[in-house]
Amino acid sequence: MEHILELRNITFKYQGIGASPRNVLNNISLKLGRIECVALVGPSGSGKTTLIQHFTGLLKPTAGQVLFHGRDIWSRRFNKAELRKRVGIVFQFPETQLFEETVEKDIAFGPRNLGVPADDIGRRVRDAMQAVDLSEDFRQRSPFRLSEGEKRRAAIAGVLAMQPDMLVFDEPTAGLDPRGVQRFLDIVRRLLQSKSIVIVTHNMDFVAEVADRVVALHDGSLMFDGSPRELFSDPQRVARMGLEMPTVSQVLAQRKSTPDFLKDVISFQEFKQRIYNKCAHLQHV
Repeated sequence: MEHILELRNITFKYQGIGASPRNVLNNISLKLGRIECVALVGPSGSGKTTLIQHFTGLLKPTAGQVLFHGRDIWSRRFNKAELRKRVGIVFQFPETQLFEETVEKDIAFGPRNLGVPADDIGRRVRDAMQAVDLSEDFRQRSPFRLSEGEKRRAAIAGVLAMQPDMLVFDEPTAGLDPRGVQRFLDIVRRLLQSKSIVIVTHNMDFVAEVADRVVALHDGSLMFDGSPRELFSDPQRVARMGLEMPTVSQVLAQRKSTPDFLKDVISFQEFKQRIYNKCAHLQHV
């Protein structure tokens, strides 16, 4: 499958009065857009949010290129409106952007502004609500009377209604309780059937559960691009990058001895599956 976005040697430095002379991003190259979940990780100030703002042209690189289906998004003839339809960014605490009288109107706002026919808007709203586990009962409810988790899902539905090929989430689990995090995990797994997903996160348990690929930044530089298992196989490297190991890995590392069948486990889901498989095997011995 063709990549949706390609970043070539992206360097970025803020300009103007009071701006730091240091680069925020240093010569970063990435290809994104396959049907996979990419976790973008790194300590605070590593450049994660700055990087995703380059995906849709919210920031212009000081040097380098951002390509959308092979076309430079900063060329004169490029239409960024099409890019922003195809790549949807859900910024941290998106529920603060809700403003319409009802959930239905809020989700429909983006497609309506694009001139999408009314019948198609209705279908998009329905599909987006189903994708984020909002029942039909939510249509006429005020978004301001929802729980925090429901507000966040309504905001995500508004981006989904634009029917992007790629979804980018900035710290989507921030402020959510464990139940809310699990629900978001389920939503991501469902969306991965048809969309490419990039998630900026500090939550290494979340990374271990859902990511196919991890891209790690440190001081604005690309330090790692590979699978979660490869990243977490080297705890010292994880520490050098200012990250933490997943909780399961930390707990198992504290044990005096760990059974061989659990030694490379990195997620709760994998831990449960390994235990189940071991018990099933012993029952048949």
